[in-house]
Amino acid sequence: MRPQIANRMTALGSVARRNFSKSAVRMDSPYHYPTGPRSNIPFNPLTRFFYVRYIAFCAVGFSLPFGIAVWQTKKKSFL
Repeated sequence: MRPQIANRMTALGSVARRNFSKSAVRMDSPYHYPTGPRSNIPFNPLTRFFYVRYIAFCAVGFSLPFGIAVWQTKKKSFL
């Protein structure tokens, strides 16, 4: 009985051990995105008048909830 337990313990020990060196990610794959500055954002900040479009986008996104709240409070209720 003892040799079976010893065999089982050595088998469990080898299964529980994780070998990270064998599972390295290959970075030369064509399915990886390029790396570097400004490569992980979906817009190009180097275009002309980018800051005007950015400020307009932020202004619309910030003021839209307030405009909807004013419109909801000013409209006539049918109840």
